[in-house]
Amino acid sequence: MPEGLLLYYITDRTAFAPDERTRRLRLLDKIAEAATAGVDYIQLREKDLSTRDLETLAREAIQVIDNYDDLKDDLKDDLKHDLKTENRATRTVLLINSRTDVALSVKANGVHLPANDVSPKEVRTAWHRGYGAGAPARETSPGNPLISISCHSAKEVIQAATNGADLAILGPIFEKKDAPGTAPAGLKALRQACRSNIPVLALGGVTLLNAESCFRAGAAGIAAIRLFQENNLAEVVHTLRGL
Repeated sequence: MPEGLLLYYITDRTAFAPDERTRRLRLLDKIAEAATAGVDYIQLREKDLSTRDLETLAREAIQVIDNYDDLKDDLKDDLKHDLKTENRATRTVLLINSRTDVALSVKANGVHLPANDVSPKEVRTAWHRGYGAGAPARETSPGNPLISISCHSAKEVIQAATNGADLAILGPIFEKKDAPGTAPAGLKALRQACRSNIPVLALGGVTLLNAESCFRAGAAGIAAIRLFQENNLAEVVHTLRGL
């Protein structure tokens, strides 16, 4: 296992239940589970929500993360032993998908940018302008946003690094069951992308069985929806950090 393995949970509340109230409650429970288990990043990717509803959900997610981060601080010695989190930050980072305005409004840690979205430089300019308008509401809110970006090739990862992104999410690495016609980038492309000077996380079809091959190719970590959302997160984190 590479030192400092990064784990990145991408949310999808629509997979939880048919009704919105249950979806939100179960998503917040999963976010609490992720924060407790030591997941490094949570990308709130609820693209169908209105601005108002997304802001409300993001604020609730931040409250959940802050509450469980406080608990982790109290129990950090036990967590380090159980989850192999030595030499890692204890805080879980919340990124808002695409919406810099919402991230600023709720004092999130940063944003995730889809491919062909605005550039990281544009986000930082807007962030500094908005951040200077008032003091942060959270201790962990950065004056400089953390920015991840979706990439589909080594070339795009290099461009992301040049443009100032902090993390590249490369995928799909493997064929996805729900998108059998999508051509996977494969481990060769992942290996090439990982030569860039920013961390590259493997996304798409990653399981507990093939995750180690991603690490051997140079991936700094794993990004996923189903791997984290559909399983016991403490067990998944324990397994991944033990590879």
